[in-house]
Amino acid sequence: MEQLIQQFINGISLGSIYALIALGYTMVYGIIKLINFAHGDIYMIGAYKGFAFTAFLHVGFFPALIISMLLCALLGVLIEKVAYKPVRNSTRIAALITAISVSLFLEYGMMYFVKAETRIFPELLPNKQIVF
Repeated sequence: MEQLIQQFINGISLGSIYALIALGYTMVYGIIKLINFAHGDIYMIGAYKGFAFTAFLHVGFFPALIISMLLCALLGVLIEKVAYKPVRNSTRIAALITAISVSLFLEYGMMYFVKAETRIFPELLPNKQIVF
């Protein structure tokens, strides 16, 4: 029974992440009519930042979460100003190619700096078990 509840919680948590990403895609496309392929990559950079803050700088979970969100918001603004705004009034294919290019730049830039290997977040929150 406890495994069923744990899997239910895992499903809700993963589904919430998918819903958050889908909501971001929908909002961006609805407002500026651009499919931002770098949207998921910004989430990835936020996860790496959160990992770096907690594992190397020993920052707590919630401060690392807030700092990562703020830095990713700044990254999004920077990408908008540098990459997307100059092609706003050009053809749709130019905007699409720019979005794919930004995505690849972020992915391979992170792979260059942090290498593509598995990482595990340190245990930040107390490990509590609920028994029914």
